Amino acid sequence: MLARVLSAHLLGIDAFAVDVEVDLAQRGLPHFNIVGLPDTAVKESRDRIRAAFKNVGFSFPIKQITVNLAPADLKKEGSSFDLPIALGILAAEGHLPKEILNDFLVVGELSLEGKIKSVKGALCIASKLKEFGIKKLVIPRNNAYEVAVVKDIDVYPVSDLSETVAFLRGEKSITPLKIDDNLVDEHFFYEDLSEVKGQFHVKRALEIAASGGHNLLLIGPPGSGKSMLARRLPGILPPITIEEAIETTKIYSVAGMITDSKGLITSRPFRSPHHSSSDVALIGGGQIPKPGEVSLAHNGVLFLDELPEFKRNVLEVLRQPLEDGFVSVARSYATVQFPAKFILIAAMNPCPCGHYGDSLKSCSCTPNMIIRYRSKVSGPLLDRIDIHIEVPRVDYQDLKNDTQTENSKTVRERVIKAREMQLKRLKNEGIFCNAYMKTKHLKKFCKLDEESHNLLEKAMQKFALSARAYSKILKVARTIADLEGSQNIKSHHIAEAIQYRSLERLNF
Repeated sequence: MLARVLSAHLLGIDAFAVDVEVDLAQRGLPHFNIVGLPDTAVKESRDRIRAAFKNVGFSFPIKQITVNLAPADLKKEGSSFDLPIALGILAAEGHLPKEILNDFLVVGELSLEGKIKSVKGALCIASKLKEFGIKKLVIPRNNAYEVAVVKDIDVYPVSDLSETVAFLRGEKSITPLKIDDNLVDEHFFYEDLSEVKGQFHVKRALEIAASGGHNLLLIGPPGSGKSMLARRLPGILPPITIEEAIETTKIYSVAGMITDSKGLITSRPFRSPHHSSSDVALIGGGQIPKPGEVSLAHNGVLFLDELPEFKRNVLEVLRQPLEDGFVSVARSYATVQFPAKFILIAAMNPCPCGHYGDSLKSCSCTPNMIIRYRSKVSGPLLDRIDIHIEVPRVDYQDLKNDTQTENSKTVRERVIKAREMQLKRLKNEGIFCNAYMKTKHLKKFCKLDEESHNLLEKAMQKFALSARAYSKILKVARTIADLEGSQNIKSHHIAEAIQYRSLERLNF
């Protein structure tokens, strides 16, 4: 007897359809064999299924059981095939109508007592359902809220094997789960910009970075507020859209970081890895490729505190995601891509002791120590950071001042208006903010008058800026003009953008 159940397999954040074919034969000695490049977790499903059958009251067939996971040349990983294999065995035995299984895609891990546990990447599978020609999904109950936002599919959450069998037999009714996809704006859960005393020029740089999606480097002595400012950047970013929320949730789902009670991630991520993190932890990878910190920060903020303390090879792997917006992890059997469009905000001291250039404390570092410290951050990486800003010590007068400054909500409203201008301008270009403009976009949207050309030419020659720094200046100037509501880039926009690069050559 032969039965077929449709399931799915993950490769990165993409899902691929897998036919679970189950054949039961009477002849020969009883055995349970799984073919189709299964990994250890898939092979161990034999023991989980046997125990689950016994504990829910089903008799396990004493026959030759052959399970084929097709396509056979694609490596299968994880425990999500437990439930489809179990249902295939029951259908081959005649306990389930085979025809009904053709209408569903099934995923789920079985416990020994027959409960159905959550699986990783459920949202990735649900979003591909229509491509597979299926509209019905049987999913563990703990994954239900995660996938119910996908439109035009029916999600049937199940808790155990007995309930699933009763549902497929028509003995139990399960209402397809639907939830509202209107996102709650979680802006008020972020830390507020008004809590930062002084540092008005740094707040301006944060506003520009948020408006155009630009990367930012903060340089200053210990205690000047670099980390405090960085943690307030998500609070002035535009609200996350439903498309961005789904894309971000897919990454967290594949990483197994979605809680059972929470569906979509409705706030922009803020990731702050420790400086001892490895390159795999930061960029992603492993024997079974998993997303790293740069992908977990997708559509949000990646904060690297004490930038020179990171290992040189760890920092250099940031080049690809900063340039391309994605990460490619190559393995012998496949190349996996993870999205990684984020705003990088990095913080560092000007020297090992942190007091070089400090107005109150003298620096105890030798010139060679300072050179070695700063050389840990390579020139090519600095070139990919759009804005460099100095964060000086906060004066006592600013600390004691109780005057209310602009809060995050006010700044955010200006950021949203600037982003709306960019979306309108770039709607046919496949990008959504100034930071991702290419050369063709710079020619089209960043035209300069004669005065601006002359100013930029002098800056390029005086500071020996690279071609990449030139494009960064144009992008930042375009954002400054958007914040001002100007359709054209003017000389004072270029002048402000240049000062966010000159620190690299003057003091750095």
